[in-house]
Order: sequence, then structure tokens, then C-alpha cells
Amino acid sequence: MARTAHPVLVIMGVSGSGKSTVAGLLADRLGWDFAEGDDLHPASNVAKMQAGQPLSDEDRWPWLESIADWIGAHTAAGTPGVVTCSALKKRYRDVLRGEGVVFVFLEGSRDRISGRLASRNGHFMPAALLDSQFEALEAPTEDENFIALSVSATPAEEAQEVLDRLELDAADGQ
Repeated sequence: MARTAHPVLVIMGVSGSGKSTVAGLLADRLGWDFAEGDDLHPASNVAKMQAGQPLSDEDRWPWLESIADWIGAHTAAGTPGVVTCSALKKRYRDVLRGEGVVFVFLEGSRDRISGRLASRNGHFMPAALLDSQFEALEAPTEDENFIALSVSATPAEEAQEVLDRLELDAADGQ
């Protein structure tokens, strides 16, 4: 995994893996810009998921391009940041990756993540779509700049593990 001075961290994984919570903690601790990938979905995607329908690749492309634009603006400016994105398939990550981009893969068992989803309120992604997320998931491979992190600890502990493994200092944001 390559280290960079001003990375953009893409916190990835299936729905319910803790992306938003861990990403928010990291952005707060580091003082970095933060983008919630779900907020970049077009309204049609949100409506489809609320109706219990999984997104197709065609649905995802405009969303991935919006996230890629956010990442590109940050890497071009040398501004570190944190963004959430399920990034379930390698071809999706290929749209997002580049110099300075590090994927943080939050991985866990279906049972563990299902339990997390059951306790979550007010999110547009229904727990019924979890199976489709696991079916679509292609874990990152050696040619991708990533770290994998088990979702077996508290979000605060998981965020600290990311800081430790990427050698990022929360005190000064570097």
C-alpha cells in the first residue's frame, strides 16, 4: 500500500459496514474535508433503493463520476479528504482510483453487518438489499491501493486503526 502526503481516503464496503461513521470520525480527527457519498446519488437512485430495488451498473455510473470529480478536485489541489462510497466492484473503484487515493475496505460477515443494519434508523437503504450488496462485492486486490479492516471493533477503534495503519497523525492532520 503506497503512502502519500495528502491522500483521499475512500471508505468502502457494503451498506451497514460503518462507512459513514468511521469516515466522519476520521475527517473530524484529521481536520480533513468529508463527503458523504450517499449525498451524491441522483434522486432517481435514492428512490429506487427506497423502493427496495438494487441499483444497476447504469444507475451507478453518474454517481461514481460525481464521487470521482470530488476526489479529483482534492487530489489535484493536494487537499486531503475522506469520502464514503460502497465501491463494491473493481470496475467502480477503477473510476475512483488514482494518485493519492487509498481505499479503506470495511469488511465483515453478513450476520454482523445485518445486525448493524437492523439497528439503523432513517437510512434510505433497506436491509433487504444487503444480499444484493454481498453478491456484487468484489474485494480489493493486490493491484489496488487499499487496506482491509474488520468491522469487529467500535467505530472509534476502527478509525484509530486506520490512522495507525496509514501512519496519519490526528494531531496535525498529516
